[in-house]
Amino acid sequence: MIKQGGLAVIEGKVRPRTTEGILRFGMVGGAIGSFIGDVHRKGATFDGQAQLVAGSFSPNYERTLLTGEKLRLDPTRLYRDYQEMAEKEAARDDGIDFVIVATPNHAHYAACRAFLLNGIHVVCDKPLTFTIEEAEELKTLAEEKGLLFCVTYAYSQCVAVKHAQMMVKHGEIGEIRVVAAEYPMGWLATAAEHEGNKQASWRTDPEQAGISNCVGDIGTHIEHTVSYITGLEIEEISARLDNIGGDHRALDTNAMIMVKYKNGAVGNYWCSQVAIGYDNALTVRIFGTKGSIEWSQEDPNYLKVVKLGEPHQRLRRGNDYFYPEAAQMTRLAAGHAEGYYEMFANIYLKFTTALLKHKAGVPLTEADLDFPDAQAGVNGVKFIHRCVESSQKGSAWVKFD
Repeated sequence: MIKQGGLAVIEGKVRPRTTEGILRFGMVGGAIGSFIGDVHRKGATFDGQAQLVAGSFSPNYERTLLTGEKLRLDPTRLYRDYQEMAEKEAARDDGIDFVIVATPNHAHYAACRAFLLNGIHVVCDKPLTFTIEEAEELKTLAEEKGLLFCVTYAYSQCVAVKHAQMMVKHGEIGEIRVVAAEYPMGWLATAAEHEGNKQASWRTDPEQAGISNCVGDIGTHIEHTVSYITGLEIEEISARLDNIGGDHRALDTNAMIMVKYKNGAVGNYWCSQVAIGYDNALTVRIFGTKGSIEWSQEDPNYLKVVKLGEPHQRLRRGNDYFYPEAAQMTRLAAGHAEGYYEMFANIYLKFTTALLKHKAGVPLTEADLDFPDAQAGVNGVKFIHRCVESSQKGSAWVKFD
């Protein structure tokens, strides 16, 4: 594929610019009844910049048809598999501008690759792929094709998280020394995979989830959120992964991870799916030479900030003291709760705004590309593999790169 004045040219056909600033998108996975599929659909359409027009929502074609019917889609744009969808949508004059891949992990690589090869921009759930090599291939392919690629680490699109990033960037807490982050959940404290829980079934299955469950599913959220806020790069990892909570589980449900960063700082991460009493308690604490910042996903509109020698502060989203880069992401007045849907809406607003500019031939700025990209996806896959490698070596320190 080449570019001609903002138009995508595929196999000699010039695809027209999307009219009226509304992008067309399709979905792979995310059939009716899928939690994350519904979140993606709502997030992508939240701001009216994208419209769902096509899909291959399930390996079961009847389920795809049922989903399409409920979503009022054209039956001719409901496909048996992602390969057929990629090829036929690329051949249409009104084909999709981007695809959302919201399948279990095992299908990410092949689906993303199919759409990239057909000149279609991609948004993919995390973790990006099973292997580091697959993730790096997708990154290279997107770059060679001139296509945008987003990986939906959505917590980075919380207003308070963006403000925390700007505080670090402007030196408000000084040089970072220590990071402590955790993501405890309790939903796999019993063998839910044997009790009809579909989410538990595929996440604990190596054929569908990959080499890790807990680290791959929620540990990568720690890795990306910390990286986004601090800009720190991991140098080495020492990890212990345990399979707890069910008979003969093949994959981890609890992980203790120590981290050394390239700037000399140290970190301690804990993620668990067997922590009874916890739901989605992602919490990040950052300690610098001048102060500290704490953010919790279950109380996402607030930041705890302590400056050296000063009283404790509790900063509230929606107030004028937030940095402009964070304030512009606010959707409701202070005191009204914003949460998970808004985070996904923010990630899709940034992605679709960048894609509209890209299609119009307008150069993209660093601010335009402020969403998790293919490199973030690569880093997440590396994190998974280094944690598993370290655990298999008796928690030995292993190099990240």
